[in-house]
Amino acid sequence: MRNILSIGLTTLAAAVVLSGCAAGPGGAPAASASGSHLDSVQKAAVLRICTPGDYRPFSFQKADASFEGIDVDLMAGFSASLGAKPEWIKTTWANLLPDLAAGKCDIAVGGVSVTTDRQKRAFFSAPYMVNGKTPIARCADVAKYQNVADIDKPATRVIFNPGDSNERFARTNFKQARLTLHGENVTIFDEILANRADVFVTESAEAIVQQKLKPGLCAINPDKPLQYGEMAWMLPRDDVAFKAYVDQWLHLQQAGGEFQRVMDRWLK
Repeated sequence: MRNILSIGLTTLAAAVVLSGCAAGPGGAPAASASGSHLDSVQKAAVLRICTPGDYRPFSFQKADASFEGIDVDLMAGFSASLGAKPEWIKTTWANLLPDLAAGKCDIAVGGVSVTTDRQKRAFFSAPYMVNGKTPIARCADVAKYQNVADIDKPATRVIFNPGDSNERFARTNFKQARLTLHGENVTIFDEILANRADVFVTESAEAIVQQKLKPGLCAINPDKPLQYGEMAWMLPRDDVAFKAYVDQWLHLQQAGGEFQRVMDRWLK
């Protein structure tokens, strides 16, 4: 799965150009009126991180309230690079973008899909993973749900979680299937095992991890996703200096091999 899930980071210069940043006089990037998070995080020695914490293998809150996952490991290194301590702020998928936009956190992570709707209100880091939409179903039903047309039938019970790209994909692509909104991402897979739902479409990385955790469930063609997707961190809009630092840090982590070691820990 490494060649499917990991992609090369864009160069720092390209990332800044493509980020859609505002330009000041003479074409120079316009600075935020309140200064950059690059400075404020170092001054406070605290990096405030918003995450839903319900999405393995990216960010998952355990019973003792601590977090674990790919983004959690990466955030430990990233915050240390700024001389800051990570402070985790639990949110929901529906509130992730509003909380970031309201200034409740400096960065939002946890398996965030890059979308143009989110891009309207936030910056994204350079994408660090290709992770398209993949169905997961009971293993006995894999042959029934090979593509969107197979799933989108009146007898199929499609379940999805609110407030993110999974909901958008379900509502956009399934017009005949019976749709069920399920508020808890942690328990959504149990609904399929209990035969109260048939299919959940999520990112391939989550589908692969959950089929290991939930015997009886199978990811369907995770190497051939139904829809192309990228994962990235979400950043405050117009903070060019902070985005440039994030992208450079990600690039160096990938070039130095630490990024792949983190990925292998959670995906192998």
